[in-house]
Amino acid sequence: MTVPQLAVCNLSVRFRLKTGQALQALTDVSFSVPAGETLGIVGESGCGKSTLARAILQLVTPTQGTVEWQGNTLNPHDKASMKAYRRAVQCIFQDPLDALNPRMTVGDIVQEPLLALRPELGKAAIRQRAADLLQAVGLESGMHNRYPHEFSGGQCQRIGIARALSVEPQVIVCDEPVSALDVSIQGQVVKLLAALQRDHHLTLLFISHDLRVVRNLSQRVLVLYLGRIMEIADTARLYAEPLHPYTRLLLAAIPLTDPQQERERLAQIRVGAGELPSPLNPPSGCVFHTRCPQAEAKCRAQVPALREVAQGRWVACHFQDSDQ
Repeated sequence: MTVPQLAVCNLSVRFRLKTGQALQALTDVSFSVPAGETLGIVGESGCGKSTLARAILQLVTPTQGTVEWQGNTLNPHDKASMKAYRRAVQCIFQDPLDALNPRMTVGDIVQEPLLALRPELGKAAIRQRAADLLQAVGLESGMHNRYPHEFSGGQCQRIGIARALSVEPQVIVCDEPVSALDVSIQGQVVKLLAALQRDHHLTLLFISHDLRVVRNLSQRVLVLYLGRIMEIADTARLYAEPLHPYTRLLLAAIPLTDPQQERERLAQIRVGAGELPSPLNPPSGCVFHTRCPQAEAKCRAQVPALREVAQGRWVACHFQDSDQ
């Protein structure tokens, strides 16, 4: 049996607020990612996508569960293994300008991870690699002495991508990397990520609420709702035949090009979808039952298990049998 490159096992994250309340951001999240795959992670704002990214990156401490790298459970107290993990798993952040230090030049920004994680390369080699990476993401190497505020949002995201690539990672966690960009720029960045994945044999975790972008880049999609996995499937199968009611709701929300059809679609969604419950007081049983048109008494009382209903296809719904 092939060991996955990255695996998340029964991961839960709970935050204790100053008010004394507990916010359950993730609950029993489990999945694995083989090398070279792009896994899309989708869901509405507030569903735990960014918390999941931070837990994988070890920027927040899980309440329970583990993150496994190449078959080994991460130990945050083992400095040597964590340094190797930092090199292997990098991140591209949501806001391209806020993610860059305004007091550092672009060249210094790209060099910083190398100086921290690959100092043995030497300063001259590090400077050259930074210049090469800026060219690889579509920027001129002569821009290395300029500051982030001198660049557009799309250019700043390219700088962030170059920084993530600097230490030659095997996995990049992309946390809403195009949501702050114009539509035309989004397409350019997505194409750049796809090309870099091929060229560098990367594994990507692509987090987004835009299912159109996810469809163009991902081989599989994980659907997250209020910190729980609702469905995991190959991209083509999930878009052609969504099994979970929440997945169907997300796909129905993809904007249409015809204005009249778009108005009619939005009216239907407003009637049937409802609002996302507060994670401070999540619904009992299936967390989606308050918005689900199929919900019955069982859904309100019992949490559905995430079950494999077909090869490679997982669904957490009381109404899905294993003969799909």
